[in-house]
Amino acid sequence: MTFKGEAIAYGAATIVNAIALGKGAALGVDLWTKAEVILTDDPNIIQGEIISDSTEDTSLIEKAVDRVFRYFDLQKEVGAKIKTWSNIPIARGLKSSSTAANAVVLATLKVLNKKIDDLSIVSLGVDAAFEAGVTITGAFDDACASFFGGVVMTDNLNRKLLKRNQIPENATILFFVPKQKVYTANTKISRLKSIKSLVNIAFREAMEGNYWTALSLNGFIYSSVLGYGSDLAFESLEAGALASGLCGKGPAVTAVVTNDKIDEVKSVFQRYDGDIIETCINHKKAAVIEK
Repeated sequence: MTFKGEAIAYGAATIVNAIALGKGAALGVDLWTKAEVILTDDPNIIQGEIISDSTEDTSLIEKAVDRVFRYFDLQKEVGAKIKTWSNIPIARGLKSSSTAANAVVLATLKVLNKKIDDLSIVSLGVDAAFEAGVTITGAFDDACASFFGGVVMTDNLNRKLLKRNQIPENATILFFVPKQKVYTANTKISRLKSIKSLVNIAFREAMEGNYWTALSLNGFIYSSVLGYGSDLAFESLEAGALASGLCGKGPAVTAVVTNDKIDEVKSVFQRYDGDIIETCINHKKAAVIEK
């Protein structure tokens, strides 16, 4: 075993939120979380620290390491200290949990000098998310988009990757990020189940390759049931965005924009109280950081 493992995983944006249907679609974006895992000789302690937001709960990253230890039956032999750094705001719908879990699982595998297949890596992170109580469906779609990049369509309930595609368009991704945090654990599931048939329409669009139609439609559907207004998304579309809609369970909003429309859509975002993140579509896989 080596002394320290480091890894990076990339962000994701919602195309179709899987909470209502159990199936979802997501898009890799060029935001990141880096993780460092150091082994200790105390098997009773797994201690996490989120450097970029020290007030946040560290349960997820600690559960992710524990899941890997248990996978290899090492939980009684070693402990760990974990650090993560990220440019992804937490609890805004921007997939911070899925990205962190992927990075931590990869870093743990590195420090243990172990290798498993990609979907098993993703599943360990999903298991950790369930155990930490930060997910409703397991967010397998978000986790796959974070890990593999590109566009993914998934069956979250059965953890199946249905499709994975590259996007040839050179589009910019803009996120509008309100100040308030919304934690998945606080989302009312019963209301979301009532929109299953509507979300299925958006999912079919995504499966047929109409990603931007699916993203906007999904956003309007979920915004209505979660109590968010859709003015910003509508105004973004009017300003020339290819797609715009709620990301995850919110409150962040995604806009997919061609380069000649960036300023127009940004001007829409600037009318509202929040931060703007500009990034691009990511096609890179999550990876161990070699030193």
